[in-house]
Amino acid sequence: MFEIPRDLNPGLIGLAWLRGHWEGVGYRQWPGEEKTSYTIAIDFADNGGDYLHYLAQSFEVDENGTPVRALDMETGFWRPLKDGTVEVTMCSPDGYAEIWFGKLIGARIDLITDAVARTQDAKVKYTAGRRLYGNVDSKLMFSFDRATEDEELQPYTWATLERA
Repeated sequence: MFEIPRDLNPGLIGLAWLRGHWEGVGYRQWPGEEKTSYTIAIDFADNGGDYLHYLAQSFEVDENGTPVRALDMETGFWRPLKDGTVEVTMCSPDGYAEIWFGKLIGARIDLITDAVARTQDAKVKYTAGRRLYGNVDSKLMFSFDRATEDEELQPYTWATLERA
């Protein structure tokens, strides 16, 4: 059962359902690549401020579900605004940083990129994205659609996580 802490910053009430540690299994698929399963852990933490810190790590798994190689890691900050929108900043060691914005509707957040900045040798020529986070039956559902210089916006990763 989820309970909103008494000392939570009032500005975070709409995102309170995200707080905590989540773990789950997902899939990733991209043109020219084989569909692979992965494990993912996501942490949403607060320190009393009006934002959440976000950290996500994913690992490719073998047929037994054992992690065999690191896939991705990203970190950032989620800041809800009084008008029901959410601003998110994220960065990845793959050589890109993103600014996202979206609308918070109950226990669902739909984000689109406002800007994607890439380093000169970023692993992917990533240009835009769309993410959906939702709480369904106390599980965190997540999807990430991505566009690159070579591919239009399309599904890339999706997962179901449980509060750990």
